[in-house]
Amino acid sequence: MNIEELYRTYFDIVYWYICSVSQNGPLAEEVTQETFFKALKKINQFRGDCDVRVWLCQIAKNTLYDHLKKQKKQLPGDEQLETAESHGGEIFEEKLAQRSQAMEIHKVLHSLSEPYKEVFSLRTFGELKFSEIGMLFGKSENWARVTYYRARVKIREELKYEDHM
Repeated sequence: MNIEELYRTYFDIVYWYICSVSQNGPLAEEVTQETFFKALKKINQFRGDCDVRVWLCQIAKNTLYDHLKKQKKQLPGDEQLETAESHGGEIFEEKLAQRSQAMEIHKVLHSLSEPYKEVFSLRTFGELKFSEIGMLFGKSENWARVTYYRARVKIREELKYEDHM
């Protein structure tokens, strides 16, 4: 498949994925364009060990985060932490504890094998529907639900294990 076919076939999937993560249509369009440019440069590195849609969405996610870092912007929700920091007190400590717990979850998530890691990320951070996740992987909605559930169980087990150490 050439890049033109890749673009026509997967543009909407990548765009809606980034739009759901960023909640910003113009930014999602820009990131999607850049994603396909990067995919063109890296097409020879695609090993085929995952679905091309997953590969493209991973490039898109990394591109979005790179873009946000350059612009020094944050995803929705981060401004809540800044507000808490400026007001100080218990709210700050509560948000900090939540952020610390989130970091622990991210560490465990990073150690998960595929497809658990990607399905959990797409559902939790990308806020995609199970049907959309299934479509990304070329599987059923039920497969996405089961895989997400198993990922959650693995994360909980690992967090309990770390708490007992």
